[in-house]
Order: sequence, then structure tokens, then C-alpha cells
Amino acid sequence: MKSFELLNTVIAGLSVVTRTRKGDSRGHLTRLFCADELAEMGWSFPVAQINHTLTQAKGAVRGMHYQNPPHAEAKLVSCIRGEVWDVAVDLRRDSSTYLQWQAQRLSSENQKALLIPKGFAHGFQTMTADAELIYLHSHAYHPEGEAGLNPFDAELKIQWPLPVTQISERDRSHPAITDLFKGVIV
Repeated sequence: MKSFELLNTVIAGLSVVTRTRKGDSRGHLTRLFCADELAEMGWSFPVAQINHTLTQAKGAVRGMHYQNPPHAEAKLVSCIRGEVWDVAVDLRRDSSTYLQWQAQRLSSENQKALLIPKGFAHGFQTMTADAELIYLHSHAYHPEGEAGLNPFDAELKIQWPLPVTQISERDRSHPAITDLFKGVIV
């Protein structure tokens, strides 16, 4: 029995991974990562970094973050506690879905994860208090490659499902997209 089921989104390369929970009277086991199975789904990188976040307030927004080449990274994002509305924006300059976004509810209950390829900005809004995420990154963080887009950018038109209760000054200050923004080449 496979540990993962893949659902492709309308944005090429961006996929929803649903994990299979195996359980009995003692509890359950859920495989978070399997290189062999996920390679069949597009994850062909070593895991270079694993991050864990806790966002305490319901309605908080984090994002929209990305790393510029040569530090561009793929991510596998999972919610291990609570629920988030996870968003990925296609920044690949030559993509037919350039600047389009896709959102997916991730929760500890639905066992879904977002498999985000290189060349995407990522962010989320917490749908519950005390939401925890685990991120697997294909490349280590490099401050010189760090970039972000404003999560309220009128060009992106991201429709956050809840009123925004918190956002960092850093994320609020990310620039809006202008004619000077040319996307990323990955």
C-alpha cells in the first residue's frame, strides 16, 4: 500500500499530496516523507532543511516568501496541528500560469501536504489558533536569496478566507508586483 496519493493542480508542477494514515486501537502512523514514493511525484531532491513553525493566532498571515536562484527551493509543506489555508503563487517567468495562485486547506485531520516546486512564492493563513507546520526544503536558506511578495497585492488578488488578525511588518512591507518584476527563471 502506498503512503501517498497525488492530486495535480491546474498549475503545472504544483501538487497536493494526501498521506495515508495507518492505525489500530493503539493509535496511528503517518509517513511524512518517503524519497522513493515522492520521487515518483516530482520530489527529486535531497532534504536540505526541515523547518517547524507555530502560529498562535487564528487569521494570521505569513508570506509570500520565496528564494531567488541559485537558491530557489522546492518545499513540501504539511500541517501537523490545526488548520491553514496554504497558498502558492507561480513566479516562473516562462510558465503559462505565471502569477496565478492556488490554495489548499492543510490540516492535521485531512493529512494533505502541498508539494511546491522551485519558482513559487508561498504563504498561508491560519484557520485555527496554534497551527503548526513542517516544511521540507530542497535547499538550505540563504539570506542573499530571500525575497517576498506582498500578500495583499492587487495584481495577485489572493482571497484570504478570514479577516487578517496578524501579519509581520516584514511581510506587510514586501513589494507589490510592478512592470519591473520579471518573475524567476528556475
